[in-house]
Amino acid sequence: MRRPSPRSRPTRFAKPAVALAIAALLAVSGCAGAGSFTSGGGDTVTIAMVSNSQMRDAIALSGEFERENPGTKLKFVSLSENEARAKITASVATGGGEFDVVMISNYETPQWAANGWLVDLSTYARQTPGYDEQDFIPSLRKSLSYNGDMYSVPFYGESSFLMYRKDLLEQAGLTMPAEPTWDQVAQAAAKLDDPASGRSGICLRGKPGWGESLAPLNTVINTFGGRWFDENWHAQLTSPEVVAAVEFYIGLVRAHGEPGAATSGFGECATQLSQGNTAMWYDATSAVGVLEDPASSKVVGKIGYVLAPTMRKPNSGWLYTWSLGIPKSSDKPDAAWKFISWMTGKPYIEMVGQRLGWSHVPPGSRQSTYEIPEYKEASKAYGPLTLAAMSGVDPEHPTVQPVPYTGIQFITIPEFQDLGTRVSQQISAAVAGRISVRAALEQAQQYAETVGRSYRGNQ
Repeated sequence: MRRPSPRSRPTRFAKPAVALAIAALLAVSGCAGAGSFTSGGGDTVTIAMVSNSQMRDAIALSGEFERENPGTKLKFVSLSENEARAKITASVATGGGEFDVVMISNYETPQWAANGWLVDLSTYARQTPGYDEQDFIPSLRKSLSYNGDMYSVPFYGESSFLMYRKDLLEQAGLTMPAEPTWDQVAQAAAKLDDPASGRSGICLRGKPGWGESLAPLNTVINTFGGRWFDENWHAQLTSPEVVAAVEFYIGLVRAHGEPGAATSGFGECATQLSQGNTAMWYDATSAVGVLEDPASSKVVGKIGYVLAPTMRKPNSGWLYTWSLGIPKSSDKPDAAWKFISWMTGKPYIEMVGQRLGWSHVPPGSRQSTYEIPEYKEASKAYGPLTLAAMSGVDPEHPTVQPVPYTGIQFITIPEFQDLGTRVSQQISAAVAGRISVRAALEQAQQYAETVGRSYRGNQ
């Protein structure tokens, strides 16, 4: 008998595996540095957040929430992406109770909801005048739901696309197709690479982490025709398609990518492009908040945007959202929801645009955002493309060949946090030149086969 796949049962948490994973996460989170922001006193809501630019904007504006809700104080624990994943997972999985609001994603939400770890937010949303749960982009709403209800709500959503310097391509006599192939991108990177001027041809993540280097790399694997597992949960990380994809990605970043690529993640590449140190970047559509901000970017108005590059599989962009949920262990769910509904509501989006600039607006969450006249004007270069990318992807069918899992830049199984992290460490080592791509994938294959064997056990 075939073991139920994560398509129908996305939360298969074997207790021994969970205990080991939590122990590892606790070890990581115990060493994590955190920025903590609070005004102290009152009924304090503690929020664990990722320290990306849109989240820093929310912290900057949080005084407005406290003025509107004088009985509630906010305490922000701001963490890097890898640290946030470890600390939040360890806390929620063990019922630690130190956080009232957690920033998670469409990877964790349906699994944690089925485990009973999260509060049902649809119940709150329906009782909150003007919140309009149905306004969220349908693909995101579905990805954050379990049994028809949302267990976290999106702060921002994203797919992925290619960002490039229009002026540099024009100077080089190049034209970027609206739907480029990865071969065309590699050719452009070779022409635009200019080490003497301190400019790389392209920036690609090489930093370890299942949500770091594996996010863009998995889309490359998918579009090259690769997959993590076949239909019977046999690992496929040494298949010709995966080898070709990973050799291409690592070869491209080693030949024409940014210095220190093995330690470069989203933030590092955002800095590279915004400061004029790279000609192209393939990454999240939400990066526009950095690139189009005149206060921090030197390339405002110089960036072109096109859909994620492809090879065999079309629509190769990912689907992701940073969302806010309430752990069941929180003893302040009502106050927590009051903050969440403020940070993810329509008035917040208007406030960000008016106070900080429309390039700061959290993108890809609400459909109504794209009807605000000022935002439509500010985002005309990238807004419609973001919506097209998000609507064109299909997490239910992420690869060329059939697979027993869902998800594009991640696999929606509980083991992927550990598996993806281990594999990403091998990839990063290959990016750094410490091991060969073949050696990295052979080790990754062993990790994946161990997970696959556990799913085959009851067949």
